[in-house]
Amino acid sequence: MKNLVGAALLGQSGGPTSVINASAAGVFIEALKQPNITEVYGAVHGIKGILHEDFIDIKQESLEELELLKNTPSSSIGSVRYKLKDPKKDSSEYQKLLDVFKKYNIRYFFYNGGNDSMDTCNKISKFFKKSGYDCNVMGVPKTIDNDLNATDHSPGYASAAKYVATTFMELFHDATVYDTPQVTVVEVMGRNAGWLTAAAALAQYKGQGPDLIYLPEVAFDIDAFFAQVNQVLLEKGKVIVAVSEGVKTKDGKYIPELFQDLKKDAFGHAQLGGTAQVLAQEIGKRTNVKVRAIEFSLLQRSAAHLASKVDVEEAYNAGKKAVQAAVRGTTDKMVGFKRISSNPYKIKYVLLPLKLAANTEQKVPLEWILPEGKGLTQEFIDYALPLIQGDSKAKLVDGLPRFAKLKKVRVPKK
Repeated sequence: MKNLVGAALLGQSGGPTSVINASAAGVFIEALKQPNITEVYGAVHGIKGILHEDFIDIKQESLEELELLKNTPSSSIGSVRYKLKDPKKDSSEYQKLLDVFKKYNIRYFFYNGGNDSMDTCNKISKFFKKSGYDCNVMGVPKTIDNDLNATDHSPGYASAAKYVATTFMELFHDATVYDTPQVTVVEVMGRNAGWLTAAAALAQYKGQGPDLIYLPEVAFDIDAFFAQVNQVLLEKGKVIVAVSEGVKTKDGKYIPELFQDLKKDAFGHAQLGGTAQVLAQEIGKRTNVKVRAIEFSLLQRSAAHLASKVDVEEAYNAGKKAVQAAVRGTTDKMVGFKRISSNPYKIKYVLLPLKLAANTEQKVPLEWILPEGKGLTQEFIDYALPLIQGDSKAKLVDGLPRFAKLKKVRVPKK
């Protein structure tokens, strides 16, 4: 719907990244320039903030602080993991959202997140259309998992991948320094898609990475794993393993699940973690060597000190272009990336139907994964290397990064 006049609202959902705030900066700064946008709001903790009418007035923020968001990690307006009910079974929350949008005359809605977030965005857009309410709804992609469908890659992935690769290179120098045998098992995030763990292959490509890499795209054979570890141990005396938290057996069991019950989050996903610890304990039982378990955990998500310049710029542009498309009348779309070439690296920003990204996971192609945990093919290296290029980080004050400090002035409830 063109020429809508009213407020713009941004919500964020899911796990933080190094560049989700860069997308927020793109939305906020561009929205403030648009004559048809009367107010600019940030929803505190995503959908929950909308349901509770908890909004930040972005017009009260200085442009300087909004610019600093580009290099500030995580979500400054707060994120959330909240699953709306199926509107066909219970539309009460959607009706509440509609009432809030009408009350604040919100005509432009931007939701920044991954698969589940795009699904939420899609459902809200459909409900508003069915209810006859004019509101342009746009998805802004984000996920370190890089599993959003239909787009070449997702903002957040490149910086997290750069952190994983760099940390493995640094770890390599530590884990191989002694003259005694040692096995180091490192757990990297990734539930069903192994893109982030695959980034360890970039360190391997430089000759300073793990010996073995295991992704969830391939069924994890515990007996084969121990045999492969022992083989490398015999050959080198040192073993470094990169394993995704989400690797599963052929029976569909997560590794920690073999030893304990797993809790689930609001979306029904198993809360993972502990894969490296379990494998390290089992290796320790089978060998007489020193074994370490390392879990990157939250550190890999928001490591802005290693942010990729490509990632920061693309994340910002994704937010900016979402606003530009919305004011032109576009709705029900997500900003995506279409790769034109890898050398030189060039992409085109495209608008994709929300339904393409909603609850659909894009996994590492099986043909890119080498057998027996040996790593990734050159095709993956060629795909990933362009994404981690350049350096973009916060300026230092007293030797420490100067991150954005928003006033977060609340919008009075109506």
